[in-house]
Amino acid sequence: MSLKNILRGTGVAVITPFKSNFEIDFDALGKVIDHLIDGKVEYLVTLGTTGETPVLDKQEKLDIVQFTFDRVADRVPVVVGIGGNNTHELIQDLQKFPLDKAAAVLSASPYYNKPSQEGLYYHYKAIAEASPKPVILYNVPGRTGRNMSAATTLKLAHEVANIGGIKEAGGDMTQCMTILRDKPADFLVVSGDDALALPQLACGMDGVISVAANAFPHAFSDMVRNCLIGDFASAKTINDQLMDAYDIMFTENNPAGVKAFMFEQGLIGNHLRLPVVPLSHGVHEKVKAYLGK
Repeated sequence: MSLKNILRGTGVAVITPFKSNFEIDFDALGKVIDHLIDGKVEYLVTLGTTGETPVLDKQEKLDIVQFTFDRVADRVPVVVGIGGNNTHELIQDLQKFPLDKAAAVLSASPYYNKPSQEGLYYHYKAIAEASPKPVILYNVPGRTGRNMSAATTLKLAHEVANIGGIKEAGGDMTQCMTILRDKPADFLVVSGDDALALPQLACGMDGVISVAANAFPHAFSDMVRNCLIGDFASAKTINDQLMDAYDIMFTENNPAGVKAFMFEQGLIGNHLRLPVVPLSHGVHEKVKAYLGK
């Protein structure tokens, strides 16, 4: 079955809650997972960047994946994030991670190395050939330092059988529209930018992998569903209410922003691992003011 059928709508890049001693708070993670599923999101993404994966060790990642599958208990699909800048190591991880219950693998493009477009092509081709599950490309040049061009995305989409979609977070609407125009019919294209999701859905994207939906699963997933049925007036009404939240969330750092919202909602403790720190006092006050409205 095409990923377009399984992963249409709102996916959430799930945060990783920590205790005050910075150990993983699995009780809170369970509460977050239930909060998201009760909020009617379509699927979850575990071990995304929003889950602070750069500061998790390998065993912690394995534990989070297994806990997530156990807690979700097949209520919604789960996508597992396995990305990075060491292609050989990623291929090994694809053999070691418990992926039997995964719908797909989301793989962020290499950071810091800044490979050429040809390097990106062969990186993803190697990963797709090693992966037991369909691979979703993830273009996020604001974090990786290198944009993956529409031409590279389309070459991978048309030539590599096990690549099933892309999370596009480059912020370039022309690039997005080129991919949507020229992609294979069953190739999944989702937004990776909450603030641009509505216009990108209007251009034909299949959904969003969202940060904001951690805090606002009902509202955000309703907005996306309205877009997908062509009711953009209703979608805009919801999105207009969320725009200030998007702005506050990404003012300083992700996931510091969304964790502050979730802390104020009583879902988690406001703890992050260095080098990321909680929001400054002034921005945190804006979180409280927004929720107070």
